[in-house]
Amino acid sequence: MTRQMEPLSDGLPAFLTNYTVSPGISDELFDANGEMRPVWSAFLQQLAKLSPDQVVERFARGDQYLRDAGVFYRQYSSDPLQERQWPLSHIPVILHESEWDAICAGLAQRADLLERVVADLYGSGQLVKDGHLPASLIAQNAEWHRPLVGITPASGHFLHLIAFEIGRSPDGSWLVLGDRTQAPSGAGFALENRMATARIFPGPVPRANVRRLAGFFNAFRNAMDALPGLHGRRAAILSPGPGNDTYFEHTYVARYLGLPLLEGEDLVVENGAVQVRTVSGPQTVGVLWRRLDAAYADPLELDETSQIGTPGLVDALRQSNVDIVNALGTGILETRALLAFLPKIAEVLNGEPLQLPNIATWWCGQPSERSFVKANAENMYIGEALSRALPFDIGNASSLAREARSLTDDALSDWIDANAPNLVGQEAVTLSTTPCWVEGRLMPRPMSIRVFAARTPQGWTFLPGGYARVGRTGDTTALSMQQGGSVADVWVMCDGPAVPETLFDHESFRREDTGALPSRAADNLYWLGRYVERTEGVIRLLRGYHLRLAETGDPNDGSLLRVADLLRTLLIDVTQPIHAAIEPSLAAARVCAGKVRDRFSVDGWAALTDLVNSLEAISGNLPPGDDAARELGILLRKITGFNGLVHENMHRTSAWRFLTFGRAVERADAAAAVAVAATGGTGSASGLLDMAIEYGDSRVTHQRRYRIDPTRETVIDLLALDAHNPRSVLFQVTSMRRIAEDLPKARVEGRVSELLGSLLRLETELVIAHPKSVTPSVLIDLRSALAEVSSELSAAYLI
Repeated sequence: MTRQMEPLSDGLPAFLTNYTVSPGISDELFDANGEMRPVWSAFLQQLAKLSPDQVVERFARGDQYLRDAGVFYRQYSSDPLQERQWPLSHIPVILHESEWDAICAGLAQRADLLERVVADLYGSGQLVKDGHLPASLIAQNAEWHRPLVGITPASGHFLHLIAFEIGRSPDGSWLVLGDRTQAPSGAGFALENRMATARIFPGPVPRANVRRLAGFFNAFRNAMDALPGLHGRRAAILSPGPGNDTYFEHTYVARYLGLPLLEGEDLVVENGAVQVRTVSGPQTVGVLWRRLDAAYADPLELDETSQIGTPGLVDALRQSNVDIVNALGTGILETRALLAFLPKIAEVLNGEPLQLPNIATWWCGQPSERSFVKANAENMYIGEALSRALPFDIGNASSLAREARSLTDDALSDWIDANAPNLVGQEAVTLSTTPCWVEGRLMPRPMSIRVFAARTPQGWTFLPGGYARVGRTGDTTALSMQQGGSVADVWVMCDGPAVPETLFDHESFRREDTGALPSRAADNLYWLGRYVERTEGVIRLLRGYHLRLAETGDPNDGSLLRVADLLRTLLIDVTQPIHAAIEPSLAAARVCAGKVRDRFSVDGWAALTDLVNSLEAISGNLPPGDDAARELGILLRKITGFNGLVHENMHRTSAWRFLTFGRAVERADAAAAVAVAATGGTGSASGLLDMAIEYGDSRVTHQRRYRIDPTRETVIDLLALDAHNPRSVLFQVTSMRRIAEDLPKARVEGRVSELLGSLLRLETELVIAHPKSVTPSVLIDLRSALAEVSSELSAAYLI
């Protein structure tokens, strides 16, 4: 049927009319009587004032914010780990606070129930003993980990953060579609949804009445800080790494909450204590907010094939030396078949029914339930009992579920009998719809809401909105982003202005210890500095070649051939497309940057992304000579801009020191390599010497200082021995020595470290050297010494 809005003003824009909702479907905009829900009125009043072009411009503003912020998710496909832009649905889902509070009350009851169930499954096992849960569903479940039985978390609680997927049924009531307890994702993305919609709808009406999100994160962080045994120890986020589909969220939340972002290789368990490998030595960590599945957490006692876990982590739990949020093993609560038993368990344990029921589910391992599923199969989703996927996530369906959909009625009945213990039937609920902008007007699209709950000393607190999954079409099986769905902000609307909330408590000034830099992060920062500098060097050399080609117009010119040979000795092939020569080092830089993204500002990441995109834009057949030189000049300005932005804006912490040290090693080595190539053998031709001066960005200095054409001595003086030239070897060695003096353990018992000693010797040799004495063989030895410095740094801090 077609439900039209009541007039909002003197007339309705075309995109607010003909909003069609199919019979038997509940809608967020209209109630069961076809009346527009009052909570939408103020928002639609504002939307109605915008012309179609203004609406498109507003939506583009929100999309641009997400691109600038680098918000992405990974979509698994034949193109592995492909980053996709965040698929924002621009129209928020709006709920009144009274309805939201009722939802949260029901979910708080459910959260307490889930806590009691998981505590029993890893404790006394009474639910199985008393027949409230089938033993096979637990014992055969890959998410029930036997080594964890009998381990009680140090905090006394298994669950600290839960996400509930809920949907509105055709009668207007809310249903729980699934529980997310393993490593719930989406809360960080909810913050970005809110930031984007703030760009789209910047006015105070009706946003002033929308509940804020920051208070939830403040309460959750404070709750983690209050966990037992944390005093004097750090809390951190444990991520599976950049390959995870929600890795952006891990980095974003780490920055937002000021928590270290760790991976399994960052941790080591010594004498039952979990410690972080840092450049200052091992440091104890007290709480791990894990974002990886439990099975991968410890290859010693759980999945032995895991390469992203930490050996001994389970033993640390056993000794109550670390709290994990959520506790290992809680993923079993996501099992689809458990939904069939939770309503009865609620009455057994709590003496009352669930306030917010879950989707009706029947386990086919029971004769009567199996008969019911067979008789009503056409109205059900039939899938794997131990699956953790939501019933409408067809893209995540198991092979059993796909097989069920392909069978005829008679064959399906026999097939259910044959596979009964492995199957569940779930009511095929038609999800409610919400307004979505489609081709210039509002259209209803199916949606579900993800509600986040955090345990605090005062009880469960809920993130007020922020995250809804919306289908691109009317197909309720395509809500997930992997299947083309989108994500909308959820506004919880108050009758008056919402209470202001911030991420921070209003306390007296206190400076927190940020902790030592993890060795893995230092390693990636070091190599990021090297790869970016290497990329810049290649760009400079290629630009020099193409500028000369533009002048001569003949690639077979003798002087140009000598320049090409010089570049070839530096492993740069001028016959390659420009993209092919630059891409390897820039791609490596981006990989390293991605592994420490939590330490990057939004502007820094945007500058690096812009550089990568600019290189991709010239990946075609760019004409050599002037056109190529012009494009390389643009790349050079962008990469120096990135260097300036990152190096000059970073606080002078250990992170800056390792990034700068890497750049210094690479720049010194490259300067020595260019000097060898330009002055060694027959390489003293003026064209090559001039090329070396240009590479060192020292043409003006050379003209003012020497007033002669470049010679071997002037090139050595500028590129190797000039203490004031930031592109000389000596300048960079001095920079490394100063950095090394500020690194941990630079001096032990009054004696300098091996790294600092090597740099002091190298600096002294360069300071007293004369250009005539610096032969090509000396420069080659100098490069070997720099390689030894790199090895000493790695041995002392990075390995």
